[in-house]
Amino acid sequence: MSGTYDVIVVGAGSSGCALAARLSEDSRRSVLLIESGPRFVGVESYPPELRYGALFGASAPGHPNNWGFTATLRPGVRQPLPRGRVVGGSSAVNGTIFTRGLPEDFDRWAAAGNDAWSYESVLPFFRKLERDADVTSGYHGNDGPVFVRRVPTQKWSPVSTAFVAACEAAGHPRDADMNTPDSIGVGALPLNNLDGGRFNSAIAYLDPIIERPNLTILAETTVRKLLISGNRVTGVLAQRGGAQIEIQAGEVVLSAGAIKSPHILMLSGIGPAEDLHSFGIPVVHELPHVGRNFTDHCTVHLPVRVQGHRGLDLTKAAASEAGLHFTAPGSAERSDMMLLPLVVPTNAAVLHTASLGQRLRALALATRQLSWAKFKDQMITQWDLSIAVILMQGRSRGDVRLTSSDPLAAPALNYHYLEDPEDLRRLREGLRLAARLVASAPYRAINARRTSLTDDVLASDALLDEHLRAHVGTSIHMASTCRMGPSRENAVVDQHCRVHGIANLRVVDTSIMPMVVRRCPNATAVMIGERAATFFS
Repeated sequence: MSGTYDVIVVGAGSSGCALAARLSEDSRRSVLLIESGPRFVGVESYPPELRYGALFGASAPGHPNNWGFTATLRPGVRQPLPRGRVVGGSSAVNGTIFTRGLPEDFDRWAAAGNDAWSYESVLPFFRKLERDADVTSGYHGNDGPVFVRRVPTQKWSPVSTAFVAACEAAGHPRDADMNTPDSIGVGALPLNNLDGGRFNSAIAYLDPIIERPNLTILAETTVRKLLISGNRVTGVLAQRGGAQIEIQAGEVVLSAGAIKSPHILMLSGIGPAEDLHSFGIPVVHELPHVGRNFTDHCTVHLPVRVQGHRGLDLTKAAASEAGLHFTAPGSAERSDMMLLPLVVPTNAAVLHTASLGQRLRALALATRQLSWAKFKDQMITQWDLSIAVILMQGRSRGDVRLTSSDPLAAPALNYHYLEDPEDLRRLREGLRLAARLVASAPYRAINARRTSLTDDVLASDALLDEHLRAHVGTSIHMASTCRMGPSRENAVVDQHCRVHGIANLRVVDTSIMPMVVRRCPNATAVMIGERAATFFS
C-alpha cells in the first residue's frame, strides 16, 4: 500500500487512537493510522488476555501482541517491559487504572515553558474524553468516548476491604474521587474497565467511527524510519509483510510511545550525534535530548499470603480495586507515593490463558534476562498477592539508546533506579507502611501475612536498602524521552508537539511529558492525544 495523506499517525496506542479520531473529524483531512500489531474490531473479537482487565498473558515475554522489551533497572537487575503491539496499544494490555495527573504536574509543565499544558488548559480535555459512570461534577465528563467506573465497595474482594480499613485505621483519609484536584488518601480506583473488560482506546475511539471514509487504519505494518528531504519530513518508510513501502504525507506524527517514538527518530537520523555515528546512521538533525530524561514509576512489591483466599473470576474482576495515595514523610512533593493492593496473583493473571509452549518460552526468556532475585519475584513469590509500593515522583532519570541501525533490533533501556538516596528513603518508608498495614487488625481478620521481609530487615535501613536494590521493579509507566520545552537545548518538541528544527513532524504520546505525572499515566496519555489535536490547523 502506498499513497499520500494529509497526516500519518504512527502508533495506534492511547494517544494515537484519540489523535487520529479527532483529526479525522474534519472530513477534508485524510488521516492514516499505522500500527505494527493486528487490529481487532469489537470487544468479542479480542483474545482473552487482551479482552479482560485482570488477565496479563499478553505481558508475558514472547507474546505476539507484546513488543517484548527488556529494561536494565540498575546494574544486575533486569525486567521484561511489556508494551502493547496491537491497535489499542498498551491500553489493550494494561491494568485499566484511569487516574489523572495532579494539577501540580501540569502546572509544572507550564512553568517549564509549556503554558498550553497548564492544569486549567488540560482539564477540558480530561472532561471531553471521559464517560464517568459514577461521578457528575465540574471536573468530570459523562458523555466522552472512554468509559470510567469504580468497583462498588459491596463488590470488593475481602483483600480490598481489609486494605482500605487498615489505611483508614492508620490515619489516611478516605478519597471519594481520585480524579479531583485535591485527591489524596485511600479509596476506589477509577478504571476503564467495563464488566471486567478493558475499555481500550481502540474500542473507545476507533470502533464507533469504523465507517469514516477519511480515516485509514493500516495494521500489521511497522514503520522503519521517516522520509526526510532537507529539514522536512515527507512521509514514512514502512514494512508490511515482506515488502517495504513508502507513504507520503503532509505531516507525520509519532505516537509510538516513550520507547518507540525516540527509537524511530534516532533510526531516521534525528537524535544525539555521537550515538547515531556509532551505529553508522547519518545525522540528519542533531537533537541531543532524544531518548534522554527517561522516567517511570519505581516499584517494589510486598508479597502477602491470605489463607483461604479464593480465586476471583478473572473475566469479571479488576486486578486492583482500591489504592492509597500519600505523601512520604519528609517529602516536599505532595502525593508522591502509592500503595496498590493486588487482588489477583500476578502469575495467575499472566499464565491464566498461556499454552504450555508459551509458558516454556516465558520461562526460558526469564531465566536468561533476569537476576536471581527478580526471577524469584516473577516466578515464585508472585503466586501470592502483593502490595505494590510505588514511587510516583522519583528523581532517577534513564535513557533509551540504540543497539543497532536495524529497525527490528530493540533499543537499550536503562533506568538508573535508586541512585538518589531520597528515592531509597521514600521506598523504605513505603515498604514499612505496607508491612504495618498487613500486621494490622483488618488484615489479621482475613488471615493475611507477609511472606518475605523479616522484621530484622524491615528495622534496618542498610538491610532494607539492600533488599530494594535487588528487588526493585518498574510500574511500566514510561515517559519523557521526547520531552517538550521551548528550546532544542533542553527538549525535543515544542509545546505544540512539533519537533525542534524539523518541519512537518510532531510527537504526541507520553514521551513529551517533561516529567511523568504522579498518577498512573494512561488517562493522561489519552488526554495528550485529545489536547494535541487542537494544535493542527
